[in-house]
Amino acid sequence: MECLFLDKVSWEYSQGLYHAAAHLGREMLLILRPATPYVCIGCHQDAQQVIDLEYAEKHQIPVFRREVGGGAVYLDGGQLFYQLILRAEHPEVPAAKEAFYRKFLAPVVETYRTFGVDAVYKPVNDILANNRKVSGNGAAEINDMVVLVGNFISQFDYEAMSRVLRVPDEKFRDKVYKTLQENLSTIERETGAVPANADLAYTLVGAFKPLLGELNISTTADDELLSAAETLMAELHTPEWLLENDRRQVEISSVKIREGVAVIQNMVKTPGGLLQMTAVNNEGTLCDVHIAGDFFFYPQDLLPDLEKHLEGVPANKQSVSEAAASFYKQFEVESPGLAPEDFARVIFPGV
Repeated sequence: MECLFLDKVSWEYSQGLYHAAAHLGREMLLILRPATPYVCIGCHQDAQQVIDLEYAEKHQIPVFRREVGGGAVYLDGGQLFYQLILRAEHPEVPAAKEAFYRKFLAPVVETYRTFGVDAVYKPVNDILANNRKVSGNGAAEINDMVVLVGNFISQFDYEAMSRVLRVPDEKFRDKVYKTLQENLSTIERETGAVPANADLAYTLVGAFKPLLGELNISTTADDELLSAAETLMAELHTPEWLLENDRRQVEISSVKIREGVAVIQNMVKTPGGLLQMTAVNNEGTLCDVHIAGDFFFYPQDLLPDLEKHLEGVPANKQSVSEAAASFYKQFEVESPGLAPEDFARVIFPGV
């Protein structure tokens, strides 16, 4: 199988190459890091809700929405990315996403331990050391391919991460900064040293061999992959793609509130991530449903269909839970750590 160790690349290639490999149907392991910082949000997040886009633009920090779920992250050269692209029917790929994470993050855990980090896998998709996150991971299905993306965090800029997030006030931002430091760690923090990227890369390749077989390592990307990456980034790094989720959300200020009409907006933390929902209860019926958050949802392009499926449903907890469950069953949806009843729980808490 192909393996590209590219080390430092442009931030665009750090996202574009694995998207391109998936769209081309090429199985490969990519290992690389971005030459300059940027912010990356999950495909189900609302950019304007989670990122201070004005600050990012002012400080020339690109913001990119990936085709993978999960949350917003600040990415820079202190993190080495691994990006695994496999055919969905690959014999080593488990059907269940939790089993997929457990299996394919094992080589990452092994690599961390090789470099002295006491790493452990924590479902659904985290790697911890001393109860602090040391690696963020996500998976997606793109063009009949399964993609796993994650990072070795050698060093991390806590200040930059806390600054690009949208928060209500500076006191809250201080709390975010402190919480990040308490719950996110690095290889340098855990061991007192920063390993060479090449050492991390080649150790990871060795750890993956029992699962993937022989990996033919190259240090340059071919023209087909580069061309496809450039074409995709021209489509994906646009305001239209970045704000696609935001545009599905109803403008609360434009909704006329009267007797029998109420706006519902709430969020809840689930084992699978933060779930946010906005809807209008119009005379006992849901309408204008919008779902967002840092969770994972497979097949991920069906989330807008779930929103439509919930519209017209009686505005009560049981009906919404049953409607979500029927959608899950009909389309064989998987959302690790996020259950159909959570969609009812978020808009009807305590009922």
